[in-house]
Amino acid sequence: MEFEKDLKILIVGLGLIGGSYARALKKRGNPVYAVTRSPETIEYALKKGWIDDGGTSPEAPYVSEADVVVFALYPHVFVDWIEKYQRFLKPGAILTDVTGVKGTLVEEIGKILRPDVEFIAAHPMAGRELSGIEHATDRIFRGANYIVVPTDKNTPRAVELCKALGKALGFADISVLSPAEHDDMIAFLSQLTHCIAVSLMCTSDDPKISHYTGNSFRDLTRIARLNDEMWSELFLCNRKALLGQMDAFRAAFDKLYGTIQSGDRETMREMMRLSTARRIGFDQEERKETV
Repeated sequence: MEFEKDLKILIVGLGLIGGSYARALKKRGNPVYAVTRSPETIEYALKKGWIDDGGTSPEAPYVSEADVVVFALYPHVFVDWIEKYQRFLKPGAILTDVTGVKGTLVEEIGKILRPDVEFIAAHPMAGRELSGIEHATDRIFRGANYIVVPTDKNTPRAVELCKALGKALGFADISVLSPAEHDDMIAFLSQLTHCIAVSLMCTSDDPKISHYTGNSFRDLTRIARLNDEMWSELFLCNRKALLGQMDAFRAAFDKLYGTIQSGDRETMREMMRLSTARRIGFDQEERKETV
């Protein structure tokens, strides 16, 4: 299925990701509208030509005309918006999102959503360390991964439309996972890595650390610059899966600790060889995907 250019898009939440969606979809020719809290953000997007119209009120006419609605909101804000304002959406509208957790969110939305609209969850695996619409760019989607997260309540049309949206945005690889598979995967690949970066930055209070560090520390802590409001909510929404992955990491770290403590060089080297082999395999798969 192709993502048709006459589909009217409404983006709710015009920050980094919402703004990047708007920029990409407007560039390809779709009518794009937005609802967000800040009038200044709307003014910025209009000035840039990334949206056709927008405002702070969900009662605007373009809200009820949207064929596809993209929610770029914190999980609890998304649920709150649906509870309060879903009456303004037109029957048959397809809703999707960009949220980093799915299990609890899909369940909560499913309990309150009108039967004449459909929510198909998605997760663009893209972003930047900087937030806000002024940093929005469709370049973050190029070569990145996009995950569609359907349930048994979703229609084949909605799933295919969501896949087509990912392709239209420029994502290189489109995957399909269940909510449980997604949350376990994201706990390991994203949330655990952010936990490690935060822990590293909280380990030393040396004010001159930037004068000594090399690229290895910079690379490992690049993602430590966080939106604490958003990431703390994501961690807690996915608590069970994240704690499981943290336990697995702690076991591997403790094993390495033990080899250093006991002088067990051979086991240490075995771990390093395994790490090297897996990283080589990872790099090879990434090169295949970009060819």
